[in-house]
Amino acid sequence: MKTKLSIALPVLCFILTSARSFPETISSLCSATQDLKIVAVYDGNEGYGYNFVVRRKEDNSEFMMTFKKVNDAVMKAFDLDSEVFINKKFEITYTLKVEVTKDEDGFDQEHEIYTITHLKAL
Repeated sequence: MKTKLSIALPVLCFILTSARSFPETISSLCSATQDLKIVAVYDGNEGYGYNFVVRRKEDNSEFMMTFKKVNDAVMKAFDLDSEVFINKKFEITYTLKVEVTKDEDGFDQEHEIYTITHLKAL
């Protein structure tokens, strides 16, 4: 019995100390960014972000994508705050970052932040 306890106790301690870093690992995975591309038509700035209409290839339906942030170099090349580029088609390179925060009840809340890193007029 002592042999089983002497093996089980260190294993249990290892598992418990490893579990402490688990939430940090999940949090860092969720905050990682990834580069993505899409083709869309610019629909304007609503104050909360820059809206683009995307057409699905599968069924030809449309959906709105809102980008909260735009790279400074992109804004210099394309003034998306003006109405000049509304209804223009673009190839958009962007990043998606998922930030996890706690709400007032202590529950995790995910926030997707889309940032335009490159625009190419089509």
